[in-house]
Amino acid sequence: MTETVPLEEIDLSSHDAFVERVPYEWFRTLRREDPVHFNPEPDGPGFYAVTRYWDIREVHRNFAVYSSEVGGTSLEDLDQDQIEARKSMIDTDPPRHTELRRLIARRFTSRAVKVWEDAVHTVCDRVLTEALPKGEFDFVEEISSEIPMQVFAEILGVPQEDRRHIVEMGDRILGNQDPEYAQPVDDAHRLLPFSSPVAQEMFEFGRKLADARRKNPRDDIITLLVNADLTQREFDVYFVLLATAGNETTRHTITHGLLALMEYPDQLERLRNDPSLYAPAAEEMLRWATAVHYFRRTTTQDTELAGTQVPAGSKVATWLVSGNRDEEYFENPDTFDVGRDPNKHVAFGPGGIHHCLGAHLARLEIRITFEEMLRRVEGFELMGPPERLRSNFFNGIKRLPVRVTV
Repeated sequence: MTETVPLEEIDLSSHDAFVERVPYEWFRTLRREDPVHFNPEPDGPGFYAVTRYWDIREVHRNFAVYSSEVGGTSLEDLDQDQIEARKSMIDTDPPRHTELRRLIARRFTSRAVKVWEDAVHTVCDRVLTEALPKGEFDFVEEISSEIPMQVFAEILGVPQEDRRHIVEMGDRILGNQDPEYAQPVDDAHRLLPFSSPVAQEMFEFGRKLADARRKNPRDDIITLLVNADLTQREFDVYFVLLATAGNETTRHTITHGLLALMEYPDQLERLRNDPSLYAPAAEEMLRWATAVHYFRRTTTQDTELAGTQVPAGSKVATWLVSGNRDEEYFENPDTFDVGRDPNKHVAFGPGGIHHCLGAHLARLEIRITFEEMLRRVEGFELMGPPERLRSNFFNGIKRLPVRVTV
């Protein structure tokens, strides 16, 4: 694929550009012609779009020059009081980032996550046993949102009966650019994450759980956070980060993974015939889907990246979705290959201090979901077009109507 799009037609700030599909042809053009591209914004100062694999890696591994803390990690322009009020672990640099990450990091190591393998199998069995006999259903509602949230509810410490409430609040917070989830915003909400009034609702939910853990501690993350030296604001934003991140990205990856297997039936058959491919298939789904399109950094000094001068105080957006299709790094990047090896994708970030804390858990959930599902399902049929989230930040699918043959 070598189509060229005029640079002046590319606008990565547009949420509408991502509604029908990801504009991969834009990213191919940018990688080839302008890999550190200045993208104007209709209501902002503009940003530099970084689209090549190695350039993305350079940005993420140099927090001294490309800061998460100075301006946050989304393209939204914030005043200093907004930055401080919304600052979660991903919006900090060392040393504070290191301190916040350390509070729960031991729960997400490879060894710690391995302990949850049987529990993930149990959750998958329960979810699939309930969903598959329906024959025709929304895959997102019945399976891809249920499995990661049921698992993470246990790890986080959320009662299972409240898990759907967490999912719904997360959708309304993170999907705030989609007409279905958008909430009226005024100055009263400017200090809340994503300027969403729903964030306050989630704060209150988390505080009730914290009160319960102070009285009756458990072996869960809420108890760890309650016993940590956190201010109320730090606890609130930490809870929102975990409650949303623990479901949203894995859900979208599982959904995109099923779509890819339906689009590439030869890969579906290959996976059925060789169980050793489930782990590399999960990695390919992560690369293929790239659930988070970009992360933003802010330059702390004048710098140069790939021959482009970037002034101090500039917004720099690393488009992970583009890095994962970089033809200079991946062979045949626009082909879905369940046996792809090597596959050092950047879906969790390209290393560095902000590498996704939940990477091992996400891999485990994706792998086991497809192991269990393909063992029970003979065929999948798409019953309508995927309904995508209006967002240039999340590569989200809200609904995926399917029919299964068991």
